[in-house]
Amino acid sequence: METEQIRKQIEEGKTVLGIELGSTRIKAVLIDETNAPVASGSFEWENRLEDEIWTYHLEDVWQGLQECYRDLAEDVKRQYDTEIRKLAGMGFSAMMHGYMAFDKQGNLLVPFRTWRNTMTGQAAKELTLLFEYNIPQRWSIAHLYQAMLNGEEHVKNVDFITTLAGYVHWKLTGRRVLGVGDASGMFPIDVEKKDYNDRMIAQFDQLIGERNYPWKLREILPQVLLAGDDAGVLTEEGARLLDVSGILEAGVPLCPPEGDAGTGMTATNSVAVRTGNVSAGTSVFAMVVLEKELQKVHEEIDMVTTPDGSLVGMVHCNNCTSDLNAWVSLFGEFAEAMGIPADKNKLFSTLYNKALEGDPDCGGLLAYNYFSGEPITGFEEGRPLFVRKPDSRFSLANFMRVHLFTSLGALKLGMDILLKEEHVQLDRILGHGGLFKTKGVGQRIMAAAIDVPVQVMETAGEGGAWGIALLASYLIHKGQGETLDHYLSETVFAGQTAEEISPDPRDVEGFNTFIAAYKKGLGVEQAAVERV
Repeated sequence: METEQIRKQIEEGKTVLGIELGSTRIKAVLIDETNAPVASGSFEWENRLEDEIWTYHLEDVWQGLQECYRDLAEDVKRQYDTEIRKLAGMGFSAMMHGYMAFDKQGNLLVPFRTWRNTMTGQAAKELTLLFEYNIPQRWSIAHLYQAMLNGEEHVKNVDFITTLAGYVHWKLTGRRVLGVGDASGMFPIDVEKKDYNDRMIAQFDQLIGERNYPWKLREILPQVLLAGDDAGVLTEEGARLLDVSGILEAGVPLCPPEGDAGTGMTATNSVAVRTGNVSAGTSVFAMVVLEKELQKVHEEIDMVTTPDGSLVGMVHCNNCTSDLNAWVSLFGEFAEAMGIPADKNKLFSTLYNKALEGDPDCGGLLAYNYFSGEPITGFEEGRPLFVRKPDSRFSLANFMRVHLFTSLGALKLGMDILLKEEHVQLDRILGHGGLFKTKGVGQRIMAAAIDVPVQVMETAGEGGAWGIALLASYLIHKGQGETLDHYLSETVFAGQTAEEISPDPRDVEGFNTFIAAYKKGLGVEQAAVERV
């Protein structure tokens, strides 16, 4: 589209904004009437480990959002010589799960406990047995119940619990709502009713009845909304909170706030049955839209939903690229010390592609990327670890290959349950996130790990911010009775092609050899946690 046409759409308030708060970056994407990204902004941030809890301060949230929006506004000014005064719609998404608890005055009762914490093992186990439904440690209900088991004083004062996306949406609109996909990471969803599971709500209230809290569970949970539902509008206070310049006008319609899993599904057109996507960044998770319930409860598989409420099997791993990125940064430091400054993108591209020259099984090298605990393999804490035997084939290619392999090690274990034990059928799986930025490399490693063809779209790099912008676009542009799947397939992705890489049998065999060593060596990782 011509620059002048885009400028006109911005000035007439016809563009749509999506902002996602990821683990290491807050990103904003502005899209035009064709759903194409026309401007973007970002802000880098990091979680903090304070008192053994992974957290972000509320001040971090608002500083990050304001800086991200300011960066977007500057991009619009630079490209189109205009300002964002009006928007047709907007949406916010963020990391799923975790625990944000507020009192009646809206005060945060305890520091935000993010998805990265593995401190709710007892609660998750007891609730899984009670509900006969897998409750992962990350889920909000596990955090709430663990706080009760720990005798935490704040629980009696809880008036509202929500996720990070739900919190931001609440402050910008005044509405205590949540998209069904994000809500499914707080408490189990009844996919027929598209709402919290009544049986389990009653079981939980009965379980805690003798504690005599002044609330019932449903009263403190956000209202569940589906993609396309009215989720309120940007208030005057919310507009000033987001845009400190005071230029952005209130009254913008907002779509239901969603989690990063839901926006990943949307951004990869993976909301239909038998489709899937995998998001690989700081954490890694694969989402497969199921035809039916699984045959049994698996602690490694989360049961969540698409933004329009279809059942999804989710394999979520806390650790993916953090250790890999740390090693790439170390090589960058070495290059600087040698007087050869390396462009960050070239550094990643060179080292990632070097991995493709390695032995299929990484030459007998072994690594664990556990910056934090990893529930799939039973770790409450992690220690990044690299191990080799004297006769291992220690080369740069194998070193990079093993760190790419291990970034998907825990995911491989979970996906084997879905594909080999439960015999779930996949028509396609699409990749997005940082692991796929270097063309072809992450795709090939992922195909080897799960032995399924992996596709990457040109738009995959836009990620969740684009995904939530699309959900906001669906809210305001959908036809009468039009489903989300139809809107994405026929309006957003019509005519788009995806590059596909099929599994190389040698890579698959090599990954299987690696994963056997990975499972056998978990005792080494455990020893590191205990001793270091």
